[in-house]
Amino acid sequence: MPIDVFMTQLSPTMTEGKIARWLKKEGDELVSGEVLVEIETDKATMEVEVIEEGTLHKIIATEGTLIPVGTAIAVIAEEDEEVAVDYVPEAAGEAPVAQAIASTPPSPVAPPAEVDMAAVARAANDKRIKASPLARRLAKQKGINIAAIAGTGPKGRIVKVDIENASKRGISLGAQSFTPVALRPLPAGPMPYHADEYDAIENSMMRKAISRRLTESKQQVPHFYVSLDVQMDRLMDLRAQLNESADGAFKLSVNDFIVKAVAKALVDVPAANASWTDTHTFQHKHAHISIAVAIEGGLITPVVRFAEQKGIIDISNEVKELAGKARKGELKPEEYTGGTFSISNLGMYGIKQFQAIVNPPEGAILAVGGTEERAVAENGQVVVKKMMTLTLSCDHRVVDGAVGAEYLNALKKHIECPASVLI
Repeated sequence: MPIDVFMTQLSPTMTEGKIARWLKKEGDELVSGEVLVEIETDKATMEVEVIEEGTLHKIIATEGTLIPVGTAIAVIAEEDEEVAVDYVPEAAGEAPVAQAIASTPPSPVAPPAEVDMAAVARAANDKRIKASPLARRLAKQKGINIAAIAGTGPKGRIVKVDIENASKRGISLGAQSFTPVALRPLPAGPMPYHADEYDAIENSMMRKAISRRLTESKQQVPHFYVSLDVQMDRLMDLRAQLNESADGAFKLSVNDFIVKAVAKALVDVPAANASWTDTHTFQHKHAHISIAVAIEGGLITPVVRFAEQKGIIDISNEVKELAGKARKGELKPEEYTGGTFSISNLGMYGIKQFQAIVNPPEGAILAVGGTEERAVAENGQVVVKKMMTLTLSCDHRVVDGAVGAEYLNALKKHIECPASVLI
C-alpha cells in the first residue's frame, strides 16, 4: 500500500514546518539514507532523509508551503505498486499541533521525558529503523520521530506500545513538556501605516517561535528579579594573564569565565538548578548551561553540557564551536535542548543592566551587563573599580527569593575570586 510521508516534529518547539527544498522529484527512486527534503523549522533548516524506500509518487506540499506537524507532505509508492490517481493520504489520528494550541485548554504538564539521543545518532547511520508498520503509521499520525524512540519489541523493534508510551510522556525529539496558551489575535483590518513608509518583512519560523515561547513564558511563569554588582578587577587581570601566556593557543573571553562561574555556583546552590512541572520539581544533578547567541533573524540557545566538570579552556572552545554552528544554522537538536540554566550577555553592546525572560522549562536565567569603571566606597574611601551588574530572573515556582539571593552571592564569590573557577 502507498506510504504517506508526514511533517515530523524536528525540534522540541516546532508546531509547523516550511518546505524549503525538495531534493527529489516525482517519479524518482528513493534509497534509504538519501536526503528527501529540506525543512525550515523554528530553529534551523534541516535535512530529512529517506526512511521508506520506493518511488516518490506525489509531492503534496510544494516548496515554500507552511505545513502543520502531522500533515502529509508526500506519498511514496512501494516497488511495482500502482497508486490510484485519486489516492488521498490517510487523515492524521490527531489534530495538528498548531490547531491544538489554539483550541485546547491548558492541561497538567507531565514530567519531562528523557529521550534516547544515542538512538537518534544510531538511526542516522542505520539503513532502516526497525519498526512495525502499525508503529510507523501511529508515529506519523502523532508527529513523533521514531528515531528518538527505544524499541521494546524483538531485537529492539519499535512496536505500537512504544509509540503510545512516547505520546503519553510527550516525546517528540526530547522536548520537555510545556503547555502553551491560546494567544489573543491582533484586531483585524488594515494597518494604520502608509504602505510606502515601511518594509514588510515576513516573519520567519524562528521569529514566530520566539514570539510564541516568550509570550507563553511571561504569561505563565511568575517572574521575579534580583540584582547585584560584582567587582571585576581580579577576573580581568587573570584573563589578561592567561591570554598573554597562551601565546595564541587560546583566547578566553569574560563570558567564558561567567559560564564556568555560573556552573560552579549551581553546584554550591543546587536549589537554583531546577525545573517546574505540575506534579514534580526537577532538581538537576548537572549544570547544562544554555547560552543565548544572536543569529540572523533571531536567537538560539546552544547548550554547554556538564559545564561544572569542564575546564575553562574547554568551555571557551565549545562555546565558539556552538556559536559558529548556530550562526550557520547547523546545530543539531541535542545541541540546543536540555539546558537547565540560561545566560544572556549584552555587555559587549555597552548595556549596563537588563532583565531577561525565563526560558522554560528552565527555572532561571542570568542577564549579564557590561564591565565599566565606577566610583565605589571601600574602607571609607572612594575608589575606582571595574564593576559589572548581574540580574537573575527566576521562576518563583521553583526558585524562591532567598534561593535566588543565595545563588547570586555564590556566583559573586566565584567571579570576585576567579582562581576558584580554574580549580
